This record gives sequence, structure tokens and C-alpha cells, in this order.
Amino acid sequence: MKLLATTFLFLLPATLAFQTPIVNTKLSSPSTELFATPRRDWLQTSAVAAASWLFLPNEQARAEGEEGKIVEFTVNNLDGGSSGTIKIQLRPDWSPKGVERFETLTKENFWKDCRVFRVIPGFIAQFGINGDPATQQKWKSAKIGDDPVKVSNDRGTVVFATSGPNTRTSQMFINTNQKGNGFLDKQGFSPIGTVIEGMDVADKFFSGYGEGAPSGNGPNQGLIQSKGNAYLESSFPKLSYIADAKIIN
Repeated sequence: MKLLATTFLFLLPATLAFQTPIVNTKLSSPSTELFATPRRDWLQTSAVAAASWLFLPNEQARAEGEEGKIVEFTVNNLDGGSSGTIKIQLRPDWSPKGVERFETLTKENFWKDCRVFRVIPGFIAQFGINGDPATQQKWKSAKIGDDPVKVSNDRGTVVFATSGPNTRTSQMFINTNQKGNGFLDKQGFSPIGTVIEGMDVADKFFSGYGEGAPSGNGPNQGLIQSKGNAYLESSFPKLSYIADAKIIN
């Protein structure tokens, strides 16, 4: 949790589709590009991911290990117009490469004014395309290697979107499904941390635009990449957005 030009959080069960979680019986996976990869390539990737998934730790093991820094997001324009705060506990023991990238993006103020552009209630909320096309272009090709999946995609876990092996850049999603999105484990989506305060805020991300284009009427990732917040503010003004992000410990 390939797309040619954008980053998205979800894969279809049979393919690594770019941006459409299929809710209910056909959840898709978080992916970062616009088109699906061939089924053969997806199966090869899934086979490798499944091997590590079989050894996911139990709840006691999840509670142990190295707790990293806490990042605080201030989110504006929630459903109904309110604001709120989300605190994310990073876990470098789960995903060291992913945590390092997330911290770097936070320190460089990347998240400021990023829209939560894809919200599928009961599945995920996706963000991480910078509102300034020049800034986004810098990070679009700055891919990092994969981390093995050590914990499941439970509700509240924070995860990089991907378009295939070793393609993580800046797009993220929060798992919002009450029962978690365990099917993403087998597809190689490795949580980097978990929301420790503010899941009620995440549940209030504006979701009225539905799935993103071309599958739905929501924002088109390619246009977000090329036009930034100018496109989103004019066409999707109700999207929730990150007003501030900081490391608080």
C-alpha cells in the first residue's frame, strides 16, 4: 500500500494499481503511480513480501523495541471546518529507512499545506504531494529502498505509498479501517509508525470528493504534481490540509 506519474496508496488485489483502494470487497492498495504493474511482477513482489509477513510479531512484540521521535501535525479544514492535532510515534525498529525519510521531510517543512487528497472512509487517508510543484519535483524521484514488513497495517499505522519495490518517496497514508488493512502486509507496505493521539481527527479528514481521478471524481494526482495547490484550492477547496508539522521530542 505501476502508476506512471503519481504516487498513490493502494493496489488492487490482482495488480499494483496506483491510487484506488477498493473499499468493501475490493480494496485497492496505496500506490504512487497512475497505472498498474503487470500481474506477474506484482505476484513476484507479493511473494517476497509474504515471506516476511508470515513472521509479523504479536502484540507484545509490537509494544517492545525502539520508539523514535514523535511528530505532531496540525490539520485544518476538517469536515465541518474545524482544526485538530495528530501525534505520530515513529518506529525506526519497524522501518528505519522510512522513518529517516519521514523525519527529513518533516525537518524540511515538506508537509506544510499538503492536502489530504485521497480519503476513503473505512480504508485510508492519503497525503504527501507538496503544494509547490518545484518542491514536489525535487522529491518525486528521490526514491528510497524498502524495509521489510515487521508489523501489520493496523488502524492508525502510518505507511508510505508505493508504485512497486523500492519506490517510496513522500506520499503517505494513514490506515483508518477499524479492523486494519492486513491485506496490505502481503503487498509489502511497511508501517513506519502509529498515531498515538488524534485518530478522531484523522476520521474527520474531508472525504466528500471520493476516489481520485480517473476512477472517481476526486483530485487527479498528475495535476496535483504539475499544478500543486493552485489546482486543489480552485477545484477541491474543502480538502483538509496540514497547516504545521514538527518534531516534539
